[in-house]
Amino acid sequence: MPDRAASAAAPPRQRLQRRPVHGLLLLDKALGVSSNQALQRAKWLLRADKAGHTGTLDPLATGLLPLCFGAATKFSQLQLDADKVYEATLRLGVRTHGGDAEGEVLERRPVACSPEQVQQVLARFSGAIEQLPPMHSALKHQGRALYEYARAGLEVERAPRRVSIHVLELLALALEGPEPALRLRVHCSKGTYIRSLAEDIGAALGCGAHLSALRRLRSGSLGLERSLTLEQLEALPEVERLRALLPVDALLAGHERVTLDDDNAARFLTGLRRRGTWPDSERVAVYAASAASTEPAASAAAGPQPGALLGSAHIVGGELIPGRLLSPIEIQQITLQTQS
Repeated sequence: MPDRAASAAAPPRQRLQRRPVHGLLLLDKALGVSSNQALQRAKWLLRADKAGHTGTLDPLATGLLPLCFGAATKFSQLQLDADKVYEATLRLGVRTHGGDAEGEVLERRPVACSPEQVQQVLARFSGAIEQLPPMHSALKHQGRALYEYARAGLEVERAPRRVSIHVLELLALALEGPEPALRLRVHCSKGTYIRSLAEDIGAALGCGAHLSALRRLRSGSLGLERSLTLEQLEALPEVERLRALLPVDALLAGHERVTLDDDNAARFLTGLRRRGTWPDSERVAVYAASAASTEPAASAAAGPQPGALLGSAHIVGGELIPGRLLSPIEIQQITLQTQS
């Protein structure tokens, strides 16, 4: 029986006070943690009221998982569309259910290929290839993720998808011994499934293979260089955790920069197109020249700093056409966060 007196004497559990947090956290995700588990833990540590990730990284994978907070979630699609770089280890001679180390072993075969044959096969998988998405993926079929069917022991028909393998570099090769394997560096387009690539390479080698380890090194222009683990984030004093975030416009690297004066900035933030002498550009990051144009109210405690990000856009025929815009309150919150 629970001690009711002790329970009554225990202090009430305090509810976590959420707050607006804006920016990008480069997380080095640990093995065995799902992307959503990592996101929720980071969100709790930062006391953030809004967060999202930029595409899932399987629990068996480690490495770069960019997490977006607040206004940064408006630009997360850019990372979903970005090229990725991985380091992958393929266990040769063993096929598994699901194509990874967690799956049941389906077949074992001897590994009789040579280093030259491995290089020849890898060359076949460089460039544009057709790839069948795995059942253990988040792709939807009739409103349900494929992995839900896979967990129920069902398999549904999938159409091959065209992806691009920009670089397929052999880092290490061990064809003899109890666990023959090869280690690859893969630079690929969005939508590439490394477990499918591992199975296809194994089939082409005639021995079968599965993905035994995977680490994401880069996503677009973002790399592991400034990343933190959840343990490192938790070890920081709370006041330092916000400083671990990159600014929102870290997601807009490679965009052309346009700066608007007060009047044009205010109109742009309402969704109006602006005219200028800018050359055509598909990707533009738009900034304020000064603070005055973006203050949400005359009584605001602080306006944004000069150079505050207003949003994204594209330019056609001298017209600056708004894309995803920050709200005046978000701009003010970012300024206050930067100053804290």
